[in-house]
Amino acid sequence: MPLSEHEQRMLKEIESALYADDPKFASTVRKSSAPGVRRPTGIVIGLAVLGVALLIGGLALDFKPGGFPVLSLVGFLVMFAAGVLALRSSSGAKLAGPKKSSGPRTSGGGRAATSGGSDGRSYSTRMEDRFRRRFEQDP
Repeated sequence: MPLSEHEQRMLKEIESALYADDPKFASTVRKSSAPGVRRPTGIVIGLAVLGVALLIGGLALDFKPGGFPVLSLVGFLVMFAAGVLALRSSSGAKLAGPKKSSGPRTSGGGRAATSGGSDGRSYSTRMEDRFRRRFEQDP
């Protein structure tokens, strides 16, 4: 299910605040997701298929030293490694960095969304104020 426009705006605000608060983190993320780096999808798929084959083969064969299906355990570990490799390779593409917005947009209430902190307050302070206002409005 895709995010609504409001949720996307909030996510961009949070992301830009994180990059503003921790530039070292931002540079680390940018280094890990360099353009032109090919994701190892073929390796991930190959390892996953090999892991499933070892897992099923270890259960089907009568090779169980000490009564424990060692081959199935190796198959599981290979599948786990494929999953970790898939997650590590795809997470760098999602955290490429903040995208510049074209300026403040107006929300449904007619007010301009404060995305740049024009009043000088930090992002966390503004979010705390919004949170408090929500609970003050509810009886």
